[in-house]
Amino acid sequence: MENKAYENLIFEERDNVAMIILNRPQKLNALNTEVLKELEAVINKIKVEGSTRAIVITGSGEKAFAAGADIGEINKLDSLKAKKFSEYGQKVFSMLEECGIPVIAAVNGYALGGGCELALACHIRLASETAKFGQPEVKLGLIPGYGGTQRLARLTGTGRGIELLLTGETIDAQEALRIGLVNRIYQKDELLIRANELAIMIASQPREAVALILQSVLMINKCGLKAGLEFEAGSFGVCCSTNDFKEGTAAFMEKRNPKFTHS
Repeated sequence: MENKAYENLIFEERDNVAMIILNRPQKLNALNTEVLKELEAVINKIKVEGSTRAIVITGSGEKAFAAGADIGEINKLDSLKAKKFSEYGQKVFSMLEECGIPVIAAVNGYALGGGCELALACHIRLASETAKFGQPEVKLGLIPGYGGTQRLARLTGTGRGIELLLTGETIDAQEALRIGLVNRIYQKDELLIRANELAIMIASQPREAVALILQSVLMINKCGLKAGLEFEAGSFGVCCSTNDFKEGTAAFMEKRNPKFTHS
């Protein structure tokens, strides 16, 4: 096993299975730029070293997989910086999705906003009974910025996906299973055991075949994804210039209900 120290991640590898643990439990593993940089570095390391045949991603602590992007960081962005922020998150999650190695999300708690988008970028999603999923960005005067508008509806179907995006609804693990957002549900103390078992089983399959299966499946979505992501990033930037964005994020940080003016 290798355990390389990172500030915001724990990385371990055993039996050709890499374990990536988001490690900001005091912030419910919220995704800031530093987390994304470390995740990018880990993905590059895995690709260069070439020994990993399956990846498991989970969150540290008892409450969250990843409870979204860091609102304190986003709140400081102007429109141009917000667009770049969105594009960078898209880049890292696309790197994960397209790395040629099966990635299993072991969702052990809240997977909201960017955390839900991280799970969406994984190839298989397993959830604990206490897991919660949602894209609540609309309640902040935003849209998802890390691929949520492009990936969610492809899993759930267009109607249910749009409903979740427009309402910001949070759903439990059973509903996520029903609509195809997760593959399986386990008791919390079983989740990582089952995720690791699945990863080991997949890692034992022929590497080239596994890589080609992933590439072939992803080709279904690839033709329209780039244009969609470009539009998403631009829209994300536009949102950050509105009064409702400022009100929504201020209300979040002040722990009060927002008063939107639709401007």
